[in-house]
Amino acid sequence: MGDKKILSIGLVCLDIINVVNKYPEEDTDTRSLSQRWQRGGNASNTCTVLSLLGAPCAFMGSLAPGPVAENLPDVSVEDFSKVDLSQYKWIHWEGRNAEEQVKMIERVREYNSKLEEKSRITISLEIEKTREHLYQLFPLGDLVFVSKDVARHFGFTSAAAALNGFYGRLRKGATLICAWAEKGADAMGPDGVIIHSDAFPPEKLVDTLGAGDTFNASVIHSLSNGGSLQDALTFGCQIAGKKCGVHGYDGILH
Repeated sequence: MGDKKILSIGLVCLDIINVVNKYPEEDTDTRSLSQRWQRGGNASNTCTVLSLLGAPCAFMGSLAPGPVAENLPDVSVEDFSKVDLSQYKWIHWEGRNAEEQVKMIERVREYNSKLEEKSRITISLEIEKTREHLYQLFPLGDLVFVSKDVARHFGFTSAAAALNGFYGRLRKGATLICAWAEKGADAMGPDGVIIHSDAFPPEKLVDTLGAGDTFNASVIHSLSNGGSLQDALTFGCQIAGKKCGVHGYDGILH
């Protein structure tokens, strides 16, 4: 599996970032120190970080011919049917058009059913937005990332509480991970034991945009290389912390 890639499926978009002296107060005007445009989108950012970490990876999503575009369609099951699954050891979905994504995952499960366990594709999912239709994805992943926003939407006040509350929705043998910003991240595997990693905040907080995507990518990278769940969780928090101390993604490994 060493030469096989990690595929990240979901959004690529344009982020327009204005740099200011301090976080602006509501209903005030603030002079921008600088502005930059950068490629964004959860799945795209995850692929960027995987690449920086040295992982062979690929992105699947709608790309625009120009710098700005509107209403790009999400990846459909028809699009996904053209993917050569034999190239990949891991496929990660950013939860978006869940009805189509359910069918894509079914295709991977069917593909996996004909292979030995060591050759199967690992399926991971991110459930970030508080949208009812996304919750049908919970039982489909081998690894599921659930966001702090979704956890709080369901009334959970900590990552550990979220894991206990959501774990029953998962497929047998799956792993659930919930990151909770400056409080670090928790994970629960098939043994039902909650493990934790503290956060690793930078000396100076500069840019948190994409920190969650950085965390996800780092966890996937570690696990795909045979790391333990504890190692992956800690690595995810370390790299996400470094990302918060730099603009964009340059320098997250220094």
